[in-house]
Amino acid sequence: MRTVVLHPGALGDVLLAIPAVRALRAGAPDHEVVLAAQPRIGRLLAALEVVDRPLDFDTLGLDALFTTHEPAGHLRQLLEGARVVSWFASRDAHFTHRLRSLAAEGVIAPSVPVEPLTVWEHLLGSVAPLATGGASDAAWREPIALRADVVETGRRALLAAGWDGGRPLVILHPGAGGVAKRWAVEGFALAAEAVANASGAVAGAFGAQIVVHEGPADRDAVARLHDRLRVPACALVDPPLETLAGALHHATLFLGNDSGVTHLAAAVGAPTLALFAAANLAWRPWASGAHVRVVTMGALARPDVDTVIEDAGGLLRSRDLRAVGIRGRR
Repeated sequence: MRTVVLHPGALGDVLLAIPAVRALRAGAPDHEVVLAAQPRIGRLLAALEVVDRPLDFDTLGLDALFTTHEPAGHLRQLLEGARVVSWFASRDAHFTHRLRSLAAEGVIAPSVPVEPLTVWEHLLGSVAPLATGGASDAAWREPIALRADVVETGRRALLAAGWDGGRPLVILHPGAGGVAKRWAVEGFALAAEAVANASGAVAGAFGAQIVVHEGPADRDAVARLHDRLRVPACALVDPPLETLAGALHHATLFLGNDSGVTHLAAAVGAPTLALFAAANLAWRPWASGAHVRVVTMGALARPDVDTVIEDAGGLLRSRDLRAVGIRGRR
């Protein structure tokens, strides 16, 4: 018995579906949960143990369901008798009819809301017919507990990048999928300088070590940030997503734009400061511990810098106080 989830979206879009996938699993705990997605995203969610098995969305042959052609045998075998959730092609009546005819039961819904909900709330609500049980939304918003090997792989990647393994670690992600989602790199630089200088008014005694993450689409933003930074910074360049998840686990603070990497940081429980344009708040992270700050994208506004630095300092102080409390109870 299996539950098959179809979601070909980008990293952040798929990560926003995690509460819904958790609810699906709780509704049928004996099912294998299969995710058809972009290969690197599917592998990530399998490594995070959110799903049991990933499939490459593009190899399924779903295009046959838009026509009168017979579906390939492997697609029919995958879907027959399965619960199917498709956040894909919900507006195509022919596709939805044929998909429903193959599956035992299922939900076909848009991947984004048409009403004033956040995306994760919409996705969670869309699976309500299949996700029986009385748990509240909070049950599906707990940080992902990473396997020990994922955490260790991330630690090794950070050490190879130049982290000393002891100093508080601040990971910056200045990129995003579009320019309209990117805060000015000068803002990232000023925030980094505030938390890296141990004598600074915000950082206090933190003296944080800065790591700049660069993904495949982030080269320009990262290059401009390195040019602007006046404190030393390590570079974590395009690690596999599973490795990145493990690295983010070690962050004392993560500061990033509205991006898939920011969603990943929030999902694995890193103290996350997510910078959003007001128009995109529906895509904010589901993790209850993530701190979302609305800023002006593009041109730098000094009040935004002051607010982000204040938020960063607060998260760092909070993390430090929790660490002291843990040590004190031992």
